[in-house]
Amino acid sequence: MADKGYAVDLEWVRQQYPDKFAAESQIFSKIHPGSRIFIGTACAEPQYLVNALVAYVESNPKAFFDAEVLQVWTLGVAAYTQDKFKSNFRHNSFFIGDNTRNAVNAGLADYTPIFLSQVPDLFRRGIVPVEVALIQTSLPDHHGYVSLGVSVDIVKAAVERAGLVIAQVNRQMPRVHGDGFIHIDKIDYIVLHDEPVLEFNTPVDDEIAQRIGNYVSRLVQDGDTIQVGYGSRLNSLLSSLKGKKNLGVHTELMSDGIAELMKLGVIDNSRKNRDRGKTVATFCMGKKETYEFIDDNPSIEFRTIEYTNDPLVISQHENMVAINSALEIDLTGQATSETIGKTFYSGIGGQADFMRGAIMARYGKTILTMQSTALDDTVSRIVPFLQEGSGVSMIRGDIHYVVTEYGIAYLHGKNIRERAMELIAIAHPKFRPWLIEEAKKLNLIYKDQAFVPGKRGEYPETLETYKTTKTGLQLLLRPVKISDEPLLKDFFYALSDTSMYRRFISSRKDMPHERLQEFVIIDYTQEMVILATIGKEDKEEVVGVGQYGIGTDMHSAEVAFAVRDSYQKMGIGTEMLNYLIYLGKRNGLLAFTAEVLFDNRPMLSIFEKAGFAIYASSSGTYELRMAL
Repeated sequence: MADKGYAVDLEWVRQQYPDKFAAESQIFSKIHPGSRIFIGTACAEPQYLVNALVAYVESNPKAFFDAEVLQVWTLGVAAYTQDKFKSNFRHNSFFIGDNTRNAVNAGLADYTPIFLSQVPDLFRRGIVPVEVALIQTSLPDHHGYVSLGVSVDIVKAAVERAGLVIAQVNRQMPRVHGDGFIHIDKIDYIVLHDEPVLEFNTPVDDEIAQRIGNYVSRLVQDGDTIQVGYGSRLNSLLSSLKGKKNLGVHTELMSDGIAELMKLGVIDNSRKNRDRGKTVATFCMGKKETYEFIDDNPSIEFRTIEYTNDPLVISQHENMVAINSALEIDLTGQATSETIGKTFYSGIGGQADFMRGAIMARYGKTILTMQSTALDDTVSRIVPFLQEGSGVSMIRGDIHYVVTEYGIAYLHGKNIRERAMELIAIAHPKFRPWLIEEAKKLNLIYKDQAFVPGKRGEYPETLETYKTTKTGLQLLLRPVKISDEPLLKDFFYALSDTSMYRRFISSRKDMPHERLQEFVIIDYTQEMVILATIGKEDKEEVVGVGQYGIGTDMHSAEVAFAVRDSYQKMGIGTEMLNYLIYLGKRNGLLAFTAEVLFDNRPMLSIFEKAGFAIYASSSGTYELRMAL
């Protein structure tokens, strides 16, 4: 850390507050049997103090018994969970970390499931009493105030309620603006000890994180206010937002990724309608460089967790986007981020608060990200139903989007059948046949739902392309997905009788599920269906459908297309046909053929301009052919 221009000389502190300095053995002797001891959160954990307390108990095993250690999350030392200290300490966590997970699941420590925003109220009302608080702070400033530094969250409330506050004052703890200041008068004992603040190092971006991040970047718009949850992959995907502008932040966790976007000017909080100009968080987990960035930075405020995580506060941010992760989601849309079956893994945390707050916000949206598999692709994270014992962290109504490395599923407003097909479409390809069969057994989808397994049925995302028609209409041309049946149904029933007849050369007007499957369940190696869509992921509208199917000679294909009546004569047909021609050439086809009614002059004109040769037929149609 750089020199602290705001800090006072520590010798002055000793002179002004001599009673606050004592031998550690004298300080810890104030702890009584049955005391509830709060320890600072995550990277703010006062490592030296905790080690000193454990050493004191080792030297004085009868000093106190049955003390309850309260903590949100420990990243550092957790010796108090060891079996040899079971008569002295009992750990009670509000969020389970790697260092305490085994102890909790072995029954040697406790887990209290609760929204973190409600923990301060537990302290203040005495439902969970706090007698002792072990905290870590910055150096005091000229007014006698220290900062709680990288963790304000529930620490401020614990300090306010504890009868005995012991602070490790550390030169390397940053001073952070906001709610985290406490006066030395509120501290009973000061232990001066400098040591590096715990760091939370996330791995380098991997391909899966990049793919998920690219999908998330489609959903985040310039000017949005974002919240990003825990996890190395969530931190990594923030790099995908480097092309955005004027983002705001109202979050629980201040991460390295957020700091980097602030340095780049991507996050400037200029369009927030609450706390404008400020990045608001409640704690930080990151690298030393991030701690240096937040130190005395007036553009960053750490607020108490009952403010940052209050759904009503969150909902007051227009265009609020909550981005979180899950361990598992089922085909109905309920997800868990805290358990793996009967195994307690993490905790409720704050993501449920942010998901609910974002849903209530004007133009808000929620995004749940997850890798499609676990344990080296041997387990699907998308399952028919959550495992027995799983905690439902997010209910079906709290999730708008689910993003895996295989795409985006939009669930909001969708029925169970539609949700199941959306989620199956973004599951790992090796598990899709299993999910289809299980969903049929559970009556979640049609009993006759077709499916093309293996590579032949994998969605070719690389074929997605954006085009602008001659009239300036912006289109996304993309292959059809197995989840597109509702979109195709809307498209075909929006066509006029004339357009339907011209497309199918048939008077049949119905388009039932059995017939729609012929368009959405395809072997991409033998045929192609391209949709021309407009709108966003949450309200995509199909304005054109083009397709080709390879003939028995395997060298030519029949091509056809249709355009929604209200979008005809806008260049959509031309763009679709040109793209189908490109794909045909790319796939090594030698020729395209088509059949067009005599009176369908607009479509005939499009084929003619594309270079098709026209031949008259005795059946009232033109036969068209083009060498590729």
